[in-house]
Amino acid sequence: MKLKNHRYDIILIASLIFISAVAIVFLLIFREDGKSVQVEIDGKTVAVYSLSEDGEYILNGGTNILVIEDGEAYIRDADCPDKTCVKAERISHVGESTVCLPNRLSVSVIGKDADGVDLVS
Repeated sequence: MKLKNHRYDIILIASLIFISAVAIVFLLIFREDGKSVQVEIDGKTVAVYSLSEDGEYILNGGTNILVIEDGEAYIRDADCPDKTCVKAERISHVGESTVCLPNRLSVSVIGKDADGVDLVS
């Protein structure tokens, strides 16, 4: 009887691992390249920059520097103490974001171009 209980536990764990693996593969295959990044400070959109144009942008009065290179965006410099946003990976797919909490800054990848036209539909 004890072995039978363990068998169900193993089946449950294997099923959960399989479902998780399928979900991860699905997300990786169908993730969408972003067209622009949306910059928000204090929850308000202050700028939208195209990922197709390389550039360096001073944000939030100079507290953060956003760099766009080769279709990817990242924070190169920040004046916050922990610099978590600087250590974050580059973002380029819809839904990815980089956040600097001390400076109340959020940079998110969106599927619209810099003019606000939705390029997905």
